[in-house]
Amino acid sequence: MSNVSPPTTMRGKIVYFIWNNIPRFILLAMVVLIFVLMGSIREQSKIIAADKAAAVSPEKPKINVITLTLSPTTITNRINLPGSIEPWTKLRLMSKLSGTVVAVLVKEGDHIKQGDILARIEATDYQIALTRSEAAYNLAKAEYKRDKTMYDKGVIATSALDTKKTRLQTAKADYENARLLLSRTTVTSPMDGVIRSLNAKVGLQLSIGAPIAEILEIDRLKGVVGIPESDVSAVRTLDSVDVTIQALNNKKVTAKKYFLSPSPENIARLYSLELEINNRDGEILAGMFIRADIIKEQADNILKIPFYSVISRNSEQYVYIEENGIAKKKDVTLGIMEKWMVQVTSGLHNGDKVIIEGHRDVENGQKVKIVKALTSTEELKL
Repeated sequence: MSNVSPPTTMRGKIVYFIWNNIPRFILLAMVVLIFVLMGSIREQSKIIAADKAAAVSPEKPKINVITLTLSPTTITNRINLPGSIEPWTKLRLMSKLSGTVVAVLVKEGDHIKQGDILARIEATDYQIALTRSEAAYNLAKAEYKRDKTMYDKGVIATSALDTKKTRLQTAKADYENARLLLSRTTVTSPMDGVIRSLNAKVGLQLSIGAPIAEILEIDRLKGVVGIPESDVSAVRTLDSVDVTIQALNNKKVTAKKYFLSPSPENIARLYSLELEINNRDGEILAGMFIRADIIKEQADNILKIPFYSVISRNSEQYVYIEENGIAKKKDVTLGIMEKWMVQVTSGLHNGDKVIIEGHRDVENGQKVKIVKALTSTEELKL
């Protein structure tokens, strides 16, 4: 413990106080310096962070986009279904009498007309039967004529004349039947068509009902398409259908609606739609496959956009349009779809520039650069 007594003067007291509290003053100064340095470090850190942020996150560049300017157009709701070509008529020609084939005048694949001779059956037996029946008919006719004269004179009774009349009618029927059978020995075509198959051969012994030939009518053909149950109502109102024939380089023809079956034809519950197809030039063959383009619904004077330009998130559907170089989000309501195009029923207007490429890279309010501007949906096919 110090033996030095405290000073008594004011100056001495001040010097004594300072001397004894120098450590405290140094400690306080260090604390204040630390706080000043910490504040300065914080400010420098903010500046450095701001500089880094500015260097890392510069202003977003413009997104390159392709736009489509909307204008009124037409859209159809259609289905494209497979089918096949069938002959309009398929006829199996059968023999109406027994006999041996002595001549065949056609071959498979020949085009024939109604009344053309296809084959001949041996007619000798039928000619003999005709001669016999003709003689019996002439005799009955002469007897009836003679008895009629006698009856008019009152020589014979009515019953005797009736007997001769009956005999005459029977003889006439036998004669006409013999003529008919003889005529059937010449086999003719009952229709225009083409010979698909020919069973008759020279020397072949035919019986009644034996097949002679199969004839197809192909001047007009039948397109058969299976219609799903859900589309039957739409098909009922159709008058014609566009058909594509794949085997003929996708040739397109317009077919008339002929018949819609009232009940499903198979376990798949498809209703058979039959279409009439003109084939005067014979280019189309039975058995070819077809695609039927059936229009269920058509809307005119509407706006349509590519379906891929629509963004769906949760229950929201929207597109982006370009206005003065800025992308703007527009909620839309959709309608009929046709291939990859879809009708817009609300949310867009005539003249809007819909972003159809680059739309998934933009945000609402972001600047965009139009690299290609389309003015019609037809340009999308190029």
